[in-house]
Amino acid sequence: MNAPDVRPNAPATPEPARSAATDRRSLFRLMPMLTVANAAMYMVYMGIGAVLLPIQVELVDPADKVANFGLVSGVSAIFATLFNPLAGLLSDRSGRRNPWILGGGLAALGALALLGAARTVILVTIGWCLVQAMMNIYQAALTAVVPDRVPVERRGLASAMVGIGTPIGSAVGISVAALFVPADVSTGYLLMGAVIAGAAVLFTAVVREERRPAAAPAPLRGQLAAFARTLGSHDFRWVFIGRFLMMLGFFSVALFQLYILQDHIKLPPGTSPTEAVAFIAPIDAGCTLLATVLGGLLSDRIGRRKPMVLLSSALAGVAMLVPVVKPDWTGMLIFTVISGLAFGCYMAVDTALVTLVLPSAEDAARDMGVLNIANAGPQILAPFLASMLVASVGYDGLYIAAAVITMFGAASVIPIKSVR
Repeated sequence: MNAPDVRPNAPATPEPARSAATDRRSLFRLMPMLTVANAAMYMVYMGIGAVLLPIQVELVDPADKVANFGLVSGVSAIFATLFNPLAGLLSDRSGRRNPWILGGGLAALGALALLGAARTVILVTIGWCLVQAMMNIYQAALTAVVPDRVPVERRGLASAMVGIGTPIGSAVGISVAALFVPADVSTGYLLMGAVIAGAAVLFTAVVREERRPAAAPAPLRGQLAAFARTLGSHDFRWVFIGRFLMMLGFFSVALFQLYILQDHIKLPPGTSPTEAVAFIAPIDAGCTLLATVLGGLLSDRIGRRKPMVLLSSALAGVAMLVPVVKPDWTGMLIFTVISGLAFGCYMAVDTALVTLVLPSAEDAARDMGVLNIANAGPQILAPFLASMLVASVGYDGLYIAAAVITMFGAASVIPIKSVR
């Protein structure tokens, strides 16, 4: 294995002054909990975002489902964008992660109960905004755990454990959510809320943390200046741009998958769009899981991150063109396999890459929160962009635009200098 990359003029990642045996025991407890906590998070995001929410919007107003769903998703994503870096900053200042993980998970249960009771587009929007806010409190603190507690040489493995949670949570969330369509959507929301609350309790019970010295709160102007300085870091800025474009291309298609299957893809006789989503989910999960594990471990072994991020991003862009050439069930399955492999490898290696370009080790949660704007921000733009593209050039135009955006995301890794 090559030696870890050394970043000139960058603060070293702090590692606790503990015995090797203690570190091994801590990592042994932490690694599986990273998977559990992230799987629960993606059960909520994908089970609701890909199934329950679009069905709920369609039940409220079938004629304008695409425009209404774009509105609900876009407005609520603003809350995700605002709450993620704010929650990261607050957890940095408190010197704790676990209370924020626990509080966010429990509060999400209440927000999901309110969302399940909504019967108008406005109330659905408000409910999903509250869910996004609470989930991003949970996510911001959880995201900071890896740079806080995992040594640099184990970041690839930790990123893989985080990444494993994405396909598992997505597949289980979509499959379980489909069981509650269309008659019992409210119960589906409650179940998802119970899952995220239970995961928060389990994580904070199993993964103990040593309280770090709490930082003194900075004035609001100073906090905004700190966010600006974070994006002022050359390599961090290019990682941010790449993640933003990758997520914009991904969410432009993923958020509308149910409607795509309803209105664009020719399904086998007797197969409903909801059944098709549930069938695709485990295939996507298996491919993503395989690529996540192999990508994370391989990037650790060869000590190279940039080439793998570049290739996986480009492959994701190519996958977007498959449903354009072949808009049928076979084409959708091919697209699912290729995009799953590409996205799994990308998320594992790019997450490891991110931890190596953080501008400030002492403010890891804040900096990761800034990066998570690149995850949440595209969710604001993607619904509006996708609804306009579908209205003007159809679903083929949507896929082509997503492919182009993703390719630009692949190219953005090239200017990064401090990591190979």
